[in-house]
Amino acid sequence: MSLKIRLARGGTKKRPFYHIVIADARSPRDGRFIEKIGTFNPLLAKDAENRVVLNTERATHWVGVGAQPTDRVLRFLDAAGVAKRDARNNPNKAKPGAKATERAEEKAAKAAAANAPAEEASAE
Repeated sequence: MSLKIRLARGGTKKRPFYHIVIADARSPRDGRFIEKIGTFNPLLAKDAENRVVLNTERATHWVGVGAQPTDRVLRFLDAAGVAKRDARNNPNKAKPGAKATERAEEKAAKAAAANAPAEEASAE
């Protein structure tokens, strides 16, 4: 059985609240789970002490048993000192896509064409 440590959404519409749960990977997001080990309230300020409440003892146990945390839960576990999260680096993320690059080249070509007759007129 493949175990995941993940978030199960609760709360109302437009007011999310999450439970940090241990669940079978095949079960639905908000469906059956094995154990609830904490909560996450994204509406609170980032520095609020009760934004993430986590039972670190149980989290350590489940990680030791082989449960795989999701990316978001791994951030919480890293902050609590239970698991280590490697820093990610994607240098291509900030680069514009192919269409945006093409549009920028066309715009630069039009600007250069517009400036060329003005330069020729001033040279004569």
